[in-house]
Amino acid sequence: MPPDQPSVQLVASGDSRLSANQVCWPAQQALESKLQLALEQLGYRLQRAHGVTAAGHGFLDSQKRGIEVFREIDPTAPLIVAEAVWQYSHHVLAGLISHRGPILTVANWSGQWPGLVGMLNLNGSLTKAGVTYSTLWSTDFTDEYFTSRLQQWLATGVCEHPLEHVAKLDPQRIPSAEAAVGEKLASELRRDKAIMGVFDEGCMGMFNAIIPDHLLHPVGVFKERLSQSALVAAIGEVSDAEAEQVLAWYQANGMHFHFGEIDAEELTQRQVLQQCRMYVAAVRMADHFGCETIGIQYQQGLKDMTPASDLVEGTLNSTSRPPVLDASGQRELFAGRSIPHFNEVDECAGLDALMIQRLHRALGEPVETTLHDLRWGCEDQSGTTDQYVWVFEISGSAPAEHLGGWNQCHGYRQPSMYFPNGGSTLSGVSRPGEIVWSRIYIADDALHIDIGRGASIALPEAETQRRLDATTPVWPIMHGVTYGVTRDQMMAKHQANHVQVVYANDAASADRALWARAAMAAALGLNVHLCGTNKEGVRWNGAS
Repeated sequence: MPPDQPSVQLVASGDSRLSANQVCWPAQQALESKLQLALEQLGYRLQRAHGVTAAGHGFLDSQKRGIEVFREIDPTAPLIVAEAVWQYSHHVLAGLISHRGPILTVANWSGQWPGLVGMLNLNGSLTKAGVTYSTLWSTDFTDEYFTSRLQQWLATGVCEHPLEHVAKLDPQRIPSAEAAVGEKLASELRRDKAIMGVFDEGCMGMFNAIIPDHLLHPVGVFKERLSQSALVAAIGEVSDAEAEQVLAWYQANGMHFHFGEIDAEELTQRQVLQQCRMYVAAVRMADHFGCETIGIQYQQGLKDMTPASDLVEGTLNSTSRPPVLDASGQRELFAGRSIPHFNEVDECAGLDALMIQRLHRALGEPVETTLHDLRWGCEDQSGTTDQYVWVFEISGSAPAEHLGGWNQCHGYRQPSMYFPNGGSTLSGVSRPGEIVWSRIYIADDALHIDIGRGASIALPEAETQRRLDATTPVWPIMHGVTYGVTRDQMMAKHQANHVQVVYANDAASADRALWARAAMAAALGLNVHLCGTNKEGVRWNGAS
């Protein structure tokens, strides 16, 4: 292509963990090669703003490096942030906030590495920061949906997506019974207040996951800022006998741990016993500080000191869980209750989980909730359904109730690329049932919530395994269907890497739970956006 052709700058945000950047670099190269060809066919050159490092990858792997690179980029140039992997948004956020040219975030449609997840996290972070951007995704970068919008962005600096699946909440449409429940719970939360335990903010650069105090306090929720070093100290105070009792409870309740003997490669009992100590320590700290919900970061620092926290997180999210006594041994803590845990200290998910637990308890619906990564999706290849089926998948924090009970749960070693000290997942396949999905996020310095209906469906074992093998097979999975929301609509609107899910007893109950949470959120001052339809295909504004 002639050198006088117009060019587009490209940056690639990566992980902070060298092992992840090195392993995932070939997938990023493949994405960039296809993207370059797509641009060339439209008459543009793709110009990489930074090269391959001596460590053997071409990612921006720190905020420091990102700022250095952006100093050399023309601030008015069209810029693509291309993602085939999980990325830390703060590596590029400083540069993007001051960039004046058009910005396009792009991801490959692949489950291999969490590129889609990384891009959605960056999108949510840019939205929170008030940065104007466009976004695109594609399997091979040749489909009409992608190429037409890429051409639109090149010509105008903006590309658009249909969002007719979203309706702003009309309070008059909320059924009176659900409105009364939601408003009552909102009033109680504001009056009585609640504490959110935060074990170090800003996990993996997730700027979008931090709720500023001036937005959280009016809701009635206040942060107890805790340190992961304090958690490590508390782990050291848990006795061997207490840890062994927790492990015995798991095994007595049917959990299948896939133990080996080599710490560096396999799951070992030593790793799980350390996780049991973390579980006891976390419950005691939540009680001591009066936390209704807690979030453990389990990244830079803690990952180098302990096994993964995911087994702990999934156990906390479960109503049926090993009993924990206070340090004196006299009082069971949170007896008969789950302690909602927001994975990766995603405070938006924490607020949502707190609201869900209060609301579903009042409605007599299942209270167990978790966030999943909006990891990937594809058509079912088993012939079971013609609906588009998402892969909702997280590193292990799903509650046992979602997976069909403890006897359906498996413990595998976490991948060493992300988890050098191992630790067990809480793995399984989510049971079929009606769900409400949601996401709280920040836009225009205000709290918003997208909320919709869907289902967790059952697929044959071979199809489930195909999806697991295309992503991270040792993590818990949900075969998610979103009523009235297509793949591209979800990607265009969703403002986070995470999606919150909770079950209801049946479709009618799930509809009532959606309306009641919408009422509760609105009464707390959140901007409520109803997405998609109910199971019968009726939109929440009454249209079909």
